[in-house]
Amino acid sequence: MPMEMQTYRDGRKAADDAAEAIRTALAGLGLPESVWNSVRPMVTHSGKPYVHLGMMRADAAERIAEAIRQVSK
Repeated sequence: MPMEMQTYRDGRKAADDAAEAIRTALAGLGLPESVWNSVRPMVTHSGKPYVHLGMMRADAAERIAEAIRQVSK
């Protein structure tokens, strides 16, 4: 069954907003664009929004993990 266009648009908007929030946060950590330029919004065939983070260097992943640990304290 095809997805309604509005369902796609709503999912795409949510995915776009979430992807931009992640890009902004990664840039705010001082990570270079080469780390966060692979973050992509995605919408499933049913209209569910997702964010694909892509592959990144291990040192960047460690910095992200450390930032998350600091926030969760």
